[in-house]
Amino acid sequence: MSEVRISAEPRTEFGKGGARRTRRAGKVPAVLYGHGEKPKHIALPARDFANALRHGGSNTLFSIELADGTKTLALPKALQRDPIKDTIDHVDLLIVRRGEKVSVEVAVHVTGEVAKEADGLVVQELDTLAVLVEATHVPEQFEVSIEGLGVGDHVTAGQITLPAGAELVTDPENIVVAIVAAPTAAQVDADLGEGETAEAPAEAAPAEAEKVEA
Repeated sequence: MSEVRISAEPRTEFGKGGARRTRRAGKVPAVLYGHGEKPKHIALPARDFANALRHGGSNTLFSIELADGTKTLALPKALQRDPIKDTIDHVDLLIVRRGEKVSVEVAVHVTGEVAKEADGLVVQELDTLAVLVEATHVPEQFEVSIEGLGVGDHVTAGQITLPAGAELVTDPENIVVAIVAAPTAAQVDADLGEGETAEAPAEAAPAEAEKVEA
C-alpha cells in the first residue's frame, strides 16, 4: 500500500458551527489521535481526502504533514458522511508506526461463477473481514472465488488466503459466502398466497365495525 501525502491545518473552532464553517471552506474536520499523544484537531482538504479514499479504499494510509512541518502516518478509523450529499463530514485518524500491527476491516470481493448445473443463489454473509496486519501493508481487499461451487457449498473466513504476516481476527468458522437453492415457482406462489391470506382479516375489520354502528 502506497502512502498518500496530504497537508493539514490546525483547527481552532469546535462544535457544529465551527465544523460547518470548516466544511464551507472546502475542508474536512478531523481528529488525529493515538500512541498516547494528545488528540490534535485538524482540517484536511476535502477534495484531496475524498479522492484518496475513492482510489485507495477506506484503509488508505495517509502521511499527514502538519503545520509545524512534522509528518505523521495515520489510518482512517471512523468516517461520518452526509447521507444526502454523500460528502465526508468528519473523520477520526489513528496514528500508526511503521512495523506495528493494527486491527482493520478489509472488504471482501466475490469472484467467479457457480457451477453451470447448479441452480443456486450467491449469498454473501460478510462484506468485510477483521484482520491484524502491519500498518503500512493493509490489503485493499480480499478476493473470494466461488468458481464451480454448487448448492450447499460455502466459503468460511478461515479458508481465505491472507497475505504474509496477517492474522485473522474474524471467527474462522464464520461463513463469508454461501450458495443456496433458488426458490421454485411453487414456493414463490405459496409465499404470495400466505401474504394474501394474512391481509384478509385486516380488510374485513372496517366493514364489521360499520355494521355494529348501524
